[in-house]
Amino acid sequence: MKKMIYRHSALNLSAILTLIFCLTLIACADDADLAKLFQERGVEGTIIISSLDGKFSYIHNAERSQRRFVPASTFKILNTLIALQEGAVKSEKEVIKWDKEDKGFEAWNQDQTLETAFTLSCIWYYQELARRIGNEKYLLHLKHVGYGNGKTGPDITTFWLEGNLMISPQEQINFLEKLYSEELPYEKPHMQLVKRLMIVEDQPRYIIRAKTGWARGINPQQGWYVGYAETNGQVWFFATNLEIRKKGDEAFRKEITMGALKAKGII
Repeated sequence: MKKMIYRHSALNLSAILTLIFCLTLIACADDADLAKLFQERGVEGTIIISSLDGKFSYIHNAERSQRRFVPASTFKILNTLIALQEGAVKSEKEVIKWDKEDKGFEAWNQDQTLETAFTLSCIWYYQELARRIGNEKYLLHLKHVGYGNGKTGPDITTFWLEGNLMISPQEQINFLEKLYSEELPYEKPHMQLVKRLMIVEDQPRYIIRAKTGWARGINPQQGWYVGYAETNGQVWFFATNLEIRKKGDEAFRKEITMGALKAKGII
């Protein structure tokens, strides 16, 4: 009798292990639709798309999705929350004056508010906020949120552009899920404001909230497009990271992401 029970338990364990193995293969398998989007454009990168309920996850280049890269301007999502929480800026309408020096882009060569600077990804505006916040407070916020490796570096104005701060595409997804659910350690009005600033498309069938990133001061340059889509009562998070090696590759950040969302019937 004991032998029968042992044999039965062993069979159950074997079945369970086989099921886990199969599920692992499915989870790690490279998605052909997503892979094609990168291959057609000749770029190296990764993309993760996952549903809020955890039932669906699509991925290209699983190994890269776990590697950390400089977040570049995708850090503006958290940086905005930190600035609001610390009172470095009072509201999205508060103006910071342009110093009249050429910033490299015509749209940046003017006075900015949080509202305009986020949309334009204006670096000098956020560098001024960084000086107001200070390194000590940044380190506390990064640790509290669990953002990437939690490091800043010697230059408070460039640590998210070419400094020590690193985050993986999977960690970007984890952070965005907390923002959507308003589970980050920030006041709800601040999180709601950031979510509003992130809106890049507001269509009858879907809303997309996202932020681009482009780390130009490193080699190879890194490009990002992270955010989430709300459609048909569902929420889908995405994080795209790719290498920018030649002029024009930067356009593929959003192009690949939108192509992936369409390929999976999300939008």
